[in-house]
Amino acid sequence: MDVEQTLRERAEVEAEIKGRTLVDWLRHTAEEEGEAPALSDRVGDGWRTLTWAQYRNAALEAAAAFIGAGIGPGEVVALMLPNRSEHLIADMGAVHAGAVPFTVYATFAPEQVAFVAQDCGVRMAVLEGAQELERWRTALDRLESLHTVVLLDPDAVPDAPGDGRRYVSWADFTAEGARLHAAEPGRVEERAAALTPGDNATLLYTSGTTGNPKGVFETHHQVLFQCVITLRANATPHRAVSISYLPMAHIAERVLSAYLPIRVAGHLYFCPELPRLGEYLALVRPHGLFGVPRVWEKLQSGLTAALAAAPEDRRKAVEEASGIARAYMEQGQYGREREPGLAERFAEADAQVLAPIRALIGLDRVVYCVTAAAPMPEETVRFFSGLGVLIRDVYGMTENCGAVTVNRPDRYRFGSVGVPSDGMEVRTAEDGEILVRGPVNASGYHNRPEESAALVDGDGWLHTGDVGSIDQDGFVYVVDRKKELFITSGGENIAPASIESRLKEHPLVGQALAYGDRRPYPVALLTLDPEVAPGWAAARGIEGADPAVLARDPRILEEVGRAVEAANEGLAQVQKVKRWRLLADEWSVESEELTPSLKLKRRVIHRKFADAIDGLYGD
Repeated sequence: MDVEQTLRERAEVEAEIKGRTLVDWLRHTAEEEGEAPALSDRVGDGWRTLTWAQYRNAALEAAAAFIGAGIGPGEVVALMLPNRSEHLIADMGAVHAGAVPFTVYATFAPEQVAFVAQDCGVRMAVLEGAQELERWRTALDRLESLHTVVLLDPDAVPDAPGDGRRYVSWADFTAEGARLHAAEPGRVEERAAALTPGDNATLLYTSGTTGNPKGVFETHHQVLFQCVITLRANATPHRAVSISYLPMAHIAERVLSAYLPIRVAGHLYFCPELPRLGEYLALVRPHGLFGVPRVWEKLQSGLTAALAAAPEDRRKAVEEASGIARAYMEQGQYGREREPGLAERFAEADAQVLAPIRALIGLDRVVYCVTAAAPMPEETVRFFSGLGVLIRDVYGMTENCGAVTVNRPDRYRFGSVGVPSDGMEVRTAEDGEILVRGPVNASGYHNRPEESAALVDGDGWLHTGDVGSIDQDGFVYVVDRKKELFITSGGENIAPASIESRLKEHPLVGQALAYGDRRPYPVALLTLDPEVAPGWAAARGIEGADPAVLARDPRILEEVGRAVEAANEGLAQVQKVKRWRLLADEWSVESEELTPSLKLKRRVIHRKFADAIDGLYGD
């Protein structure tokens, strides 16, 4: 690593954002690009669009409403809203009020909602409708500090809640904000002007190894620094068009949809749900697309089916052009040289065959395609390379406010997560753990002093918990996770212990192992409790005590199925176990599935029961 270059890059970025906050960025863009489109929601066959001037004005009025409702500087406002304009208006409204917006995963179970709400002391909540309000019931019962609930759906506002809180529709809330701001604009201006780069711009929660989410505050300085280094690594055009479809509780979505468009006066289109991404790509034709591997795999599946249905001569032309494109991308990796004439052959194949295909699927304007959060299947990278689309891996986490390594258009290597982002330092510890140092690092976890101390050491190095390596050219490779978290192919970080503890609540289930690394959903291996099962069976007229026989009995399997369903009720959607298998034999120290202290040896179980796990992902 060239330390002098890193420090020079850091100084350049710091100079660009010195003294600035998100409020400053939004004001500048609204003044300079006020009539340019900012936010668009699909309404029927058309779009409802706000300009940058309208967006900022709506945020100011929302800020006035928050202040009028009693929100104070630094207090947390929770948001549980879909991807739509109102989400960002509420978010930036809270920021302008000096508060800290916090998007809660819509898939969180009520207990999880209550935990995070209590942990950060939520004062106000903005929710979509009745379903979201129901998820908040447990939190509302426990959290006296939460004094106001705003509901996007006016029909979801309770008539007589009787709990002493104020419930109001979004329409009435913002109308009151407009009235207050018109009468006394100085209140919002005073709050916004008081913000400093070191103040918190948002709060996100990330799962820990214990299963309890951990809060991470991101400051204005972190957010702005991350946006600038992201732009320096990607050729993002001015007024870039993009699609928002991932949860705003993800740091990647926040950077790419909530913050970065402010800097480039971008036009953000909202896609209401992931299954419709393909449809929206064709409508929007974005300049860039970020997707976890599962997103790219789904797009690949749809395109493969469409290409397979094409006439034979068309398929042959595509295959030939794809071969040229793949060679062009593979030989373009850092440290390699393309064979003579390959660039010319690619340009011809691209113009005649591949560009029209990209136009059909809405990727004809993309200047960057990025993935992160889980390893990208090599087959998927090769498939899109064959369409002339280079998908580049980046690496980062909530604790880094986004990406800290990146494969650049002119400096990439397949299989790696790229080189350190501008101004960031990356190295490995003696045990191979990847360490990161730089301005985007979080200082620690909210209310977790011990875990905060373990996260960032005395020299400022953030310990990622990932094991990897760095080659002689500075490319970083993530080899494995030091901790027990697994990451699904959809990019969800999941703590297996939280799933396993719920599965074992039923007496028939002796042991449980949850799995889902690089897979589309979690599955579980369960063992039958040899002491409980015979008695449970006898009480129901089931003869025999042989665990091998009992584990196959339909009545026991039905009961275990109910146990899994009950466990799933307390889990977030992404944590729910989709398939499971009941094993007759317990895991033990002697059979090497357990440590001497009776902890699961996960890798041993993964290896010994690989066929069983693979079978759970079969058709």
